Amino acid sequence: MTKSIELGKTQELVVVKETDFGVFLNTPSGDDSEKILLPRAQVPPDTRLKDVISVFVYKDSEDRPIATTLEPEIELGQVARLFVKEVTSIGAFLEWGLSKDLLLPYKEQLYPVKDGDAVLVTLYVDKSERLCASMKVYEALRNDSGYQKDDEVYGRVYEISENFGVFIAVDDQYSALLPKKEVFEDYRINQPVYARVSQVMEDGRLTLSVRKKIPEQMGEDAAVIYDCLEMAGGFLPYHDKSAPEVIAREFHMSKNAFKRAIGHLMKAGKISIEKNGIRMK
Repeated sequence: MTKSIELGKTQELVVVKETDFGVFLNTPSGDDSEKILLPRAQVPPDTRLKDVISVFVYKDSEDRPIATTLEPEIELGQVARLFVKEVTSIGAFLEWGLSKDLLLPYKEQLYPVKDGDAVLVTLYVDKSERLCASMKVYEALRNDSGYQKDDEVYGRVYEISENFGVFIAVDDQYSALLPKKEVFEDYRINQPVYARVSQVMEDGRLTLSVRKKIPEQMGEDAAVIYDCLEMAGGFLPYHDKSAPEVIAREFHMSKNAFKRAIGHLMKAGKISIEKNGIRMK
């Protein structure tokens, strides 16, 4: 079976022809029609026929496959954060370490990007067999991070869903979700997030929490509620029967976290739970 040259990937190819303007490369068993040019300026010194050269394959300004010994910042199927060089009528062009900038079409943008933005993208081949970037990175993010439950991680928001929560790319590489029940503030795309791994799913994807482990978080939540009681004059019209959305709005915590915290305060003798709310003692 003939192995073809792969667009968008670094690969080892064989020198099959020498010319004044460069050398032509191919796979060991490739057809003559498949050979591609490595320009003279990038040909390693003393290169001869049948030498093997590691190159990246992309398309030049005339959409012809061409090889380069330069290393791009992203390859096919990978994810990387690239800078926007220019926004034009057909999309944004990104810097990726090669002479020809990488197109991010408008239809592949999750929001309108601006010159100088750093955007998280994956590389794909479009219907016209051209390399393009896409901000729709969910399927391209890896799930082999090696992080374990309760590890502290850093990532950036790349997508926000009203149904599921906030999607975060940990280390700009790994798939993670801050579930809707954990979202107590307005997040924005590209926002940095420091979080704790609350669960590693069977497929390796990470579930995150911005809250600490229960014993430590319960003490902090109790302190927040007690401060609110003091500012309110000693009484708050919220209790363990209040609606979850009301608790989230007023205290930025889940209903379960609120119940644990007021239970902690009650056991400590600091509050009493009444029919219509909680009161300081």
